[in-house]
Amino acid sequence: MNEAAAAGAPESTPFERLGGEGAVRALVDHFYDLMDLEPAYAELRALHPGELSGSRDKLHWFLCGWLGGPNHYVERFGHPMLRARHLPYRIGVTERDQWMACMGQALREQGIDESLAQALSRALYGTADWMRNT
Repeated sequence: MNEAAAAGAPESTPFERLGGEGAVRALVDHFYDLMDLEPAYAELRALHPGELSGSRDKLHWFLCGWLGGPNHYVERFGHPMLRARHLPYRIGVTERDQWMACMGQALREQGIDESLAQALSRALYGTADWMRNT
């Protein structure tokens, strides 16, 4: 139990710990910049449209709510239904691992607190693995 919880104060959300909406946007933008630039993420990049602004927005909106902030994605599109929305795309171990490596690199390079980055990576891995369909 942390000090805030012991004192009866509510614990901050990962969204707040990350730095709010601007920090989530910066993380998402860096993630997609890396995906666009790094050859190690070529298979992952190939799953996305040529122009990434829609993908950037959707991941930003989703992560805001997933992290405990505003539910922008749900307000626009309803329940995320992540697996169903990604079924048209071939997602295997390679794509999962590239997504995780790219996000891990983005978390590190954005200077996210190491304990928060590790907790987010563990949670994101579960989702990324669940998205596999091949």
